Amino acid sequence: MSVTPGGSESSLSQRLDALPFTKKHAKLLTGSGLGWALDAMDVGLISFIIAALTAHWGITAGEAGLIASIGFFGMAIGASLGGLLADRFGRRQVFAITLLVYGAATGASALVGGIAALLVLRFLVGLGLGAELPVASTYVSEFAPARIRGRLIVILEAFWAVGWTAAAIIGYFVVPSSEDGWRWAFALGAIPAVYAFIVRWALPESPRWLAGRGRTGEAERIVADFEASAGSVTVPDPERAEAPAVAAAPAAGAPAVAPVAVVAGSRLAGLWAREFRGRTLSIWVVWFCVNFAYYGAFIWIPSILVDAGFSLVRSFGFTLIITLAQLPGYAVAAWLIEKWGRRPTLSVFLVGSAASAVVFGTVHTEAAIIGAGMALSFFNLGAWGALYAVTPEIYPTSVRATGAGWAAGVGRIASIVAPLLVPVMLAGVGTAFTFAVFAAFFVIAAAATWGLVDRRGESLDDR
Repeated sequence: MSVTPGGSESSLSQRLDALPFTKKHAKLLTGSGLGWALDAMDVGLISFIIAALTAHWGITAGEAGLIASIGFFGMAIGASLGGLLADRFGRRQVFAITLLVYGAATGASALVGGIAALLVLRFLVGLGLGAELPVASTYVSEFAPARIRGRLIVILEAFWAVGWTAAAIIGYFVVPSSEDGWRWAFALGAIPAVYAFIVRWALPESPRWLAGRGRTGEAERIVADFEASAGSVTVPDPERAEAPAVAAAPAAGAPAVAPVAVVAGSRLAGLWAREFRGRTLSIWVVWFCVNFAYYGAFIWIPSILVDAGFSLVRSFGFTLIITLAQLPGYAVAAWLIEKWGRRPTLSVFLVGSAASAVVFGTVHTEAAIIGAGMALSFFNLGAWGALYAVTPEIYPTSVRATGAGWAAGVGRIASIVAPLLVPVMLAGVGTAFTFAVFAAFFVIAAAATWGLVDRRGESLDDR
């Protein structure tokens, strides 16, 4: 058993960064990842459900686009509010409540009898899911040791591939099985939310957030638990014990480090302070462009394949194969993000996404469609992993969830617009030009990454 000196609030960050990867980290990563997988499963399923409702209910392209977009509208609001609430009330509480909202609305979606009710419930699903993802990445990043923080966030984001693969399996086997197959798909999406909610509620609060709120006793206990899990024990540092009174820890109820902001208004304004305005603008551009291209392409791939002459079941099978390429994309990004850094990894994967989009829009044979689709899936989801890793790192603790939430919220605006715009583009200018537009958005995002800060291997800013 090793002994770790120090126990004051000012050393909490260093102690967290010095930890090895423990069973507690694994539990936290898994509990957070379950919600991430559910989010992906929901987003993935809606693309299959839209195709099924087009066949069974005879919905129009405009109605299909509205079903896709209303959920993203809820996500935009949820992401913006979720970040603010997480900075005010804590990461864990907001993190758990998001799943409760999602689960109830998804289960009720299986029972709807018309488009109007489905639209209302899809909006509520979006509220829950939109608030979850930026809070999840912020939460995990605040526990992760600095030397592997980026890698752990990419692994967290890799749960997206698990959820999307589950959606593709359900879409392939369940949705086409009967006229009510899409209802069973919604029901299957709601069941795991109950388990994930229980796991999520058992997770600890972020000690960085607690210390920033002056709740250093609680923060100490949580960090000590992680140290015990690693086989270390915290004891008082003799040098600190002999330090003069002026160097003593802050009084109870006072944060160890002066926060950048303490109320919602100042948190929003703080994102545009001189120190942060460049990175805020850059991260908003990246989020907007990546969301537009990703959701514009992947929500419509099953329907595009059906329109190209493939059967519903066959197009779902192609989509399942394409989806499997997400996992190696995450694996490579998780390795590179600690080797190359955040900005190089993100920009390279975005350029790869642009090239893949151009190819996908111009091929017609089965093998070429699957190959180009797998490349697009590989690069695009690797880029998502790097994006979620870098976003919470560029802000201090007191505005971290707000910054991540608003970046995601701006991105969700693009995810609202894309599903509505893509049917018009496909009908007007065709698949090749539409995917060339997606490629242009990826290139713009790649350029914007160089306006971000790269904190590879560095401790988080605890102000």
